[in-house]
Amino acid sequence: MADPYSNPASLWPTHSPEEQSEQQWWVWSAMEPGERQERLRELAVWVDWLRTTFELHNSIPTCWYRHSPVVEHLTALYAGWIRTYAGEQVPGRELAEVDWINALHALTPRLQLAACAAGQHEEPPPMPRERPGAADDFETFLETSRTTTEPARHPAEAELGRRRAENALTGR
Repeated sequence: MADPYSNPASLWPTHSPEEQSEQQWWVWSAMEPGERQERLRELAVWVDWLRTTFELHNSIPTCWYRHSPVVEHLTALYAGWIRTYAGEQVPGRELAEVDWINALHALTPRLQLAACAAGQHEEPPPMPRERPGAADDFETFLETSRTTTEPARHPAEAELGRRRAENALTGR
């Protein structure tokens, strides 16, 4: 593999056009174990480049791959990076690179894990057990809550009415 620090384009996946349509989605749980391992290796190379290039070594812990939420955020950033830097130029997206960098900065706090900041991995606390009756409570909420039973009403009904009337007059 070429040096990703001097040539970030070497990180771009090289798939045939047939593979490319299948490779667009990064849904970890939908991947077979072999593909999951291969794609995680691909992501790891990119994360190493990202940590170095953007000086995020203090923000992204070295054990990032052990934390599902961090993996998901990095996956989203990677998929966006590929579309931004290796994808087709889309009209109206002249600032796509700036948007991607803004997304990186917006997500950086979500990549940080205080428990692992010192360089030693710590498992997240266990998920609490589901409370007995929680599923029934949820169904009761769906059936009785104003949130889920009130008739549909748009908060800007007057504006929607004006637009419908205008569109009717102009034939749109």
